[in-house]
Amino acid sequence: MKSCDLKDVISEIQQGYDSRDEIFFTKPNRRMPSRNAIIEILKDVRNIIFPGYFTDGAQTSADPTYFIGNTVLRVEDQLKHQVNLAFQFRDGTDSNSCELEQRASEVAAAMLCKLPSIQKMLYKDIQAAFDGDPAAQSKEEIIYSYPGFFAIWVYRIAHELYKLDVPLIPRIMTEYAHSRTGVDINAGAVIGEYFFIDHATGVVIGETTKIGNNVKIYQGVTLGALSTRGGQRLAGVQRHPTIEDNVTIYANACVLGGETVVGEGTVIAGSAFLTEPVPPHSRVSLKNQEVNVRQVTPTSFVELA
Repeated sequence: MKSCDLKDVISEIQQGYDSRDEIFFTKPNRRMPSRNAIIEILKDVRNIIFPGYFTDGAQTSADPTYFIGNTVLRVEDQLKHQVNLAFQFRDGTDSNSCELEQRASEVAAAMLCKLPSIQKMLYKDIQAAFDGDPAAQSKEEIIYSYPGFFAIWVYRIAHELYKLDVPLIPRIMTEYAHSRTGVDINAGAVIGEYFFIDHATGVVIGETTKIGNNVKIYQGVTLGALSTRGGQRLAGVQRHPTIEDNVTIYANACVLGGETVVGEGTVIAGSAFLTEPVPPHSRVSLKNQEVNVRQVTPTSFVELA
């Protein structure tokens, strides 16, 4: 086996740092936001919105005002710092540091002001899950254990930061939920109230997707783009579908394309592949599906085995 000189290896790798492909970690005073810190921010926000579920219940019930106030102040401080790093990551360290700090403070304040409305929206999502799943024994079970709801509450927070033009952090948040649940909701998607993802695993919702109110989707559903070969030229272009109010999309269906509008009250069957608009109150199903059922005797079953 051919050996190599480690000095040459080190030198060649270091040359890569100076290439046109920017390796910003080697540049002074420029760091990415901390993934761990962002996850801790999410956990603190969750504790504010759902007190007692993921912390000591006595801590919140003894003095809820103090608990909320103390946690909010911690979130504000940590969020300002991480958002400032995110702005540096995007805009460069040559940007006015005081201006970046001011923008980060404004973002953190705006985000905190959104928490009451996010809380109300999430309570409606919980109700949608409870109303839509006969297996749900309580709303507490949904908050504590449903992966679909986990992905939704993370998305709701990330979406507000996305609207505030914060780079990187919304993606870190939604990818955290993706890794935990198998549900990939881009923070840029616009999702109305009373939203429920049943079973959840394998769901993909693209950046420019628009979803109305009272929409229910099942596992494996993709709300995606027809093609992304255009790459960055498609940034900001509507390339994902619009799902209007009161739509149900069953397991493994694919709805693709920016011009695909699924009308109000429509039901889309499992495994359907849809790339064109659908009028309101439609039933979309696969055509000419053939199911072949053949009964076998216990003897032939054994022989096959």
